[in-house]
Amino acid sequence: MSYCLNPACPNPENLDHEEICQACGSQLMLQNKYRVVKPLGQGGFGATFLAKDQLLPGEPCCVIKQLRPTATAPHVFKMAQELFVREAETLGKIGNHPQIPLLLAYFEDHQQFYLVQEYVSGDTLQREVKQNGPFSEEGVKQFLSEILPVLQYIHGQKVIHRDIKPANIIRRNQDRKLVLIDFGAVKNQVNQAATNSSDQTALTAYAIGTPGFAPPEQMAMRPVYASDIYALGVTCIYLLSGKSPKDLDYNPSTGEMLWEKHVRMVNNLSDHFANVLRKMLEVSVRDRFQCANDVLRALDLEPYLDSLAQGMIAGPPSGPSPSSASKFGPNSLNSGAGAFKGSVSSNSVSRAAMAIRARRTRLEGTDVHSGISGYRGNTNRNGSNVPSSDNFTGSKGKNIKRKLDAQEVQTSYSKGRRDFAQQNLSLLNLQKVDLSEAIFHQARLNRTNLQGANLFRANFGRASLNQAILRDANLSKAYLSYADLEGADLRGADLRDAHLMNANLRGANLCGANLTGARITEEQLAMAKTNWMTVRPTGKRGGIW
Repeated sequence: MSYCLNPACPNPENLDHEEICQACGSQLMLQNKYRVVKPLGQGGFGATFLAKDQLLPGEPCCVIKQLRPTATAPHVFKMAQELFVREAETLGKIGNHPQIPLLLAYFEDHQQFYLVQEYVSGDTLQREVKQNGPFSEEGVKQFLSEILPVLQYIHGQKVIHRDIKPANIIRRNQDRKLVLIDFGAVKNQVNQAATNSSDQTALTAYAIGTPGFAPPEQMAMRPVYASDIYALGVTCIYLLSGKSPKDLDYNPSTGEMLWEKHVRMVNNLSDHFANVLRKMLEVSVRDRFQCANDVLRALDLEPYLDSLAQGMIAGPPSGPSPSSASKFGPNSLNSGAGAFKGSVSSNSVSRAAMAIRARRTRLEGTDVHSGISGYRGNTNRNGSNVPSSDNFTGSKGKNIKRKLDAQEVQTSYSKGRRDFAQQNLSLLNLQKVDLSEAIFHQARLNRTNLQGANLFRANFGRASLNQAILRDANLSKAYLSYADLEGADLRGADLRDAHLMNANLRGANLCGANLTGARITEEQLAMAKTNWMTVRPTGKRGGIW
């Protein structure tokens, strides 16, 4: 279908390859290269559309955002236009981060203003919760470990996002990273005063973020960096409970969100994590965490320290900058609508990681337990009692994870659990089970039998799969970065579009495996066993790339 961008068109839908709109006579090709396929959403001052760039090989998809205020008052249009320009400038400045939208073009055409942004295929976290149910505590901690460095990066660029919420975070299908979208409400200066009352009214109506997610100071037009921390805290409550802010009560005296009873109906939160959430959600800015790194320190994100430190030191990939940025998914609204690359201060994070490890060393052998090295058990996403973190207390007061058996894994998964991070699942017989999109980050699966299993889009980042049996398993689009697959049996496995960068494939058997589109180096393949039936990343069998 070709879709007309004329706001006044009575019937914007046209047949494929039409050049002129049959209803209003407008040109359908934007800038003689973009053909709009369908609308994606309408916000307060912009409408977004899915389009194809017909001048590039393969006609890749992109997202076009058109300035289209819902109100027609002149001062509203002026404010909307300023915000539109600000969004383009912001994306041009910070859009070289791999988890922030890339701006492809910005122009005026027939007195209409447009942003063109790269399309990101994936689901928003809002849709994930609606489809799969609430996250567990472990899942939300992993979410925070991925998104906080992104937030720290944009704050380092003196940008406040002002609209962080589950609908503005997409899990990219390609690599399962979280992508932060919708920079239409950004503020580039903290506490910049409005110059007149009409502008302030317009900004209040269209650009302060989403009610319930935005903290009081932001609603009062005085956002600070900690305002994004509050919105992130509300997002965590949604992920843990499935409840949006409008479904929650508030303390009439303090304005505090009364979230705990809703979360505890689904998740048995650890006291430590509950305290972190409370401080993220402090009504008073003074009592709230001031920056993303403060939250990272408070969480003691031990399961992710190594990858966190490495990702933050790495910095964003070099390459063409500006005129770049956007990855908007099909389920988003407003501007059209996440693993740790970014030019964030690595020293502070490294120091925090060293401090945590030092403290653990000092506490070794005592009854004191801090951080999250062991998670408390919790109910599954549907609220029933399913083995979750499966912890018990050892003789010295430390939490120790009980090893799940194969039946418990399958039962937990069937009842909604997807988080098996850090679990010891070695030597289990999980042949032909469905564990698609499950999280096995840093899990131990040595010699585990997963023959014929459905592991589509599963996350095995830094997992140990030494000598695991993965013959004929579906690992398409699986994330296996830094996984240890030494000696693993991957004969006939479907590894199409899998992410295998930095995975250890020494002695892994890839005979007959399909690696079409997989992210893997020739050096990695040289360490594995292959034959003429192995389909290389290029789609060709055996031989050369």
